Amino acid sequence: MIYKFVDGGEVPVPLDLALVRAVLEPYDVGDPQLTEGEDASLAFWIRASDGSEAEIFADENGILVERPHAGGVFGIIAELAARLGAVVISPSSAGIVCGADEHAHLPAGMRDDAIVIEMEGETLEAVLTGPRRPR
Repeated sequence: MIYKFVDGGEVPVPLDLALVRAVLEPYDVGDPQLTEGEDASLAFWIRASDGSEAEIFADENGILVERPHAGGVFGIIAELAARLGAVVISPSSAGIVCGADEHAHLPAGMRDDAIVIEMEGETLEAVLTGPRRPR
């Protein structure tokens, strides 16, 4: 999940959906007619150049990333989080992952447990899933 926090506020702030669309549209391989829902939510099926894929659902409250494959798709997710100034939250593994600038905006209760990284694909993937094994 991807959320944006500002000034230590406990509640995530609304996301810039135009920016979400700008980052994800070049990678969208789904039906363009299904991208925007009636409630202005967005849905993308993205594919990186290495063939890795993920489904991404976004509204102004946050972004849900489902079934990301190992590989380049994590670079797209990292770019999205970085451009939004947002954090990645993985309830099943690493917890909160963010860049240094975003760390300062987290609520105080989340800062100690956050993992601060350079927001890039390989690093994000390694933190969330463990290092990739050679094929």
